[in-house]
Amino acid sequence: MLNAIESSARADGSAQAAVVTKAAVNAADRLGVNARLFAAVLGVSEASVSRMKRADYRLEPATKPFELALLFIRLFRSLDAIAGGDETVARQWLRHQNTALGGVPAEKIATISGLTDVLAYLDARRALV
Repeated sequence: MLNAIESSARADGSAQAAVVTKAAVNAADRLGVNARLFAAVLGVSEASVSRMKRADYRLEPATKPFELALLFIRLFRSLDAIAGGDETVARQWLRHQNTALGGVPAEKIATISGLTDVLAYLDARRALV
């Protein structure tokens, strides 16, 4: 019985890893984020990003890169909602100076504090009524 539970838990973790990895890669592609920046955001190597794109590497649950991928996906979803699904607008926003953030969002998200600052800004913008 215990083996069945452990096997089920591993399968759930494997499914989570696959879904989050694929979602993060898709978000990066749609935002035009290159491998170097994406690797910096997740705290992995560019080689790992390349393997993620080929589905040869998965971000494991309960690891820092997995948690950062969740934040990156949240950033994408917020920005996509604000931009009305227009990828061109989202990409431009990410690459241009933002006075409220005090820098270029694409540069800021390379650090954890910058990623959380950008997320807080986007969350505040989405909450406007």
